[in-house]
Amino acid sequence: FYFVHSYYVHADARDLVTGSVDYGVSADAALARDNLFAVQFHPEKSADAGLQLLKNFSSWNGQC
Repeated sequence: FYFVHSYYVHADARDLVTGSVDYGVSADAALARDNLFAVQFHPEKSADAGLQLLKNFSSWNGQC
């Protein structure tokens, strides 16, 4: 996935973390709670993987 920012997140609520990344430093890349899903990267700039993620969002039922 495409990350453009030099900042990163370490969520205090670890149960919300649904994805992480290691780019020389470990960071939380995706969080979910109820019907909200947030990512730290740019899916629209992430080629095929980003397009698949956007498709998944459109059919997600809000369950983790």
